[in-house]
Amino acid sequence: MHILIIEDDLDLGRALQKALNLEGFSSEWLRQAADAPRSFEGLHYACILLDLSLPDGDGQTLLARWRREGVAIPIIIMTARAALEERIAGLDGGADDFIVKPFATVELASRMRAVLRRYAQQSRQVWTIGDLELEPKSYLMRLAGSPVDLSRREFQLMLELAREPGIVVSKSALSERLEPLGEPVNFGAIDVHIFNLRGKIGGHRIRTVRGVGYMLVPC
Repeated sequence: MHILIIEDDLDLGRALQKALNLEGFSSEWLRQAADAPRSFEGLHYACILLDLSLPDGDGQTLLARWRREGVAIPIIIMTARAALEERIAGLDGGADDFIVKPFATVELASRMRAVLRRYAQQSRQVWTIGDLELEPKSYLMRLAGSPVDLSRREFQLMLELAREPGIVVSKSALSERLEPLGEPVNFGAIDVHIFNLRGKIGGHRIRTVRGVGYMLVPC
């Protein structure tokens, strides 16, 4: 999953990118409010990690603007401001979660997975779509209770489709989400992975919408 980090601290930003990559998240890192996207059209972030204290502005202002404009991407606030009033303001302002610095990266990754489960309307550690079960943390998938052997890339692709079952996910979105640090995956490679997945879970479960992308069919 590809995420956006907005954090001005050099050491923390580098450490976050490295640690979260080990947890299966690729990322883009920005250091100033001015560099944050004005619009998220065409951008495919699964989650935003937002520092409140930026050198050229307040993350709370960014958060308020995004929510006012209808941006629905999950947002987790990262800040050294530990006061109850700050947490309430952040959550009431539209943040999905709030973590106080310093924090353990494993806790942040766990909170991110929880937020993403809620976004995907999955309340448990196991995502269920019909008779498919996926465990994002352990990279396991089962079909009708039986394990399915997937490569890491195949599992990542299934997870992206499972986030929006019944909805077409464009190839461009899949390309940006799948490669560490946001380097796009070739569309041909995505087609090959889809072909392999169909052979493992059944061709009827992944529908092709020509010229657009793929859809996981709940069944």
